[in-house]
Amino acid sequence: MNKYIKIGLFSAIGAGLGFAYYYFVGCRSGSCPITSNGYLTTFYGALMGLLLGFPASKKFKDEKPSGVTPDRDSENVSSDRVNNENEQSN
Repeated sequence: MNKYIKIGLFSAIGAGLGFAYYYFVGCRSGSCPITSNGYLTTFYGALMGLLLGFPASKKFKDEKPSGVTPDRDSENVSSDRVNNENEQSN
């Protein structure tokens, strides 16, 4: 899916959910600055959808878990080197 289509789709869904929140739950008295206005609630819903729709960076997706895991070959080489040094000193 094209990333621009995905971002637009998420924004549209967020705007729809924002308007639905205003329509069904919104504050009718006018004392709530965001939920008393349908335009603001729809805008904030679209903004949240936009933030959720942005693709994550490839760096974070492909990142391996932290911590060093030694290779088997490097362990064998270093242990052989230590064994050889011990034999030569005796």
